[in-house]
Amino acid sequence: MTTVSEIDPRGSAGPQQEAAWLPASRPVPATMLRPAPHRVAELAHLDLVRLRSYRRALLAEELRTSYWRRLIQTRRDLLRADTLPGDRIALIELLTEARASSGRGATMSLHPDGGMPILPHLPELWASLSTDSEPARSELFARLASAESVLSSYREALHRRIDRATADLIARYHEDPLQCLVALDPPKVRRSSVQ
Repeated sequence: MTTVSEIDPRGSAGPQQEAAWLPASRPVPATMLRPAPHRVAELAHLDLVRLRSYRRALLAEELRTSYWRRLIQTRRDLLRADTLPGDRIALIELLTEARASSGRGATMSLHPDGGMPILPHLPELWASLSTDSEPARSELFARLASAESVLSSYREALHRRIDRATADLIARYHEDPLQCLVALDPPKVRRSSVQ
């Protein structure tokens, strides 16, 4: 049987010193414990430039959808509050009511890009006037709730698609980190003046 003193080139050591020459174990960094990211099969047909463009288009569509969803929610809240016209204080209280954040506030924009909304009648729905007629108010509230539900479902689907595109980008960058340079503008070539 081989002992530590036979292996240790420094000679014999006591029990307290036997392990001293062995390398100390270091904790493994958390990044080493994560599994490598995997590519998304449904996006394999896109090259890197098209994948980045696709993801940007999804983010723009999510902004537009969120914009219309917020408008419809506000219109519904105004209808539900049933405040008197011109009641500024009630309006401020209503519109500053805290809503749960979805976690994507960093991509929020005040004005979306152009284009038609998902539902064909969103502008008319937003601008529709409430009446004193209870059946008309109920019908308008139901239309607003339905539009919000459709927009919310569409927005959730967009989030899933954005997440898949992001995961595929991360996997590609993990496989070949130099692909990250595609996002940078090419350097401008300096012209040397020859006289």
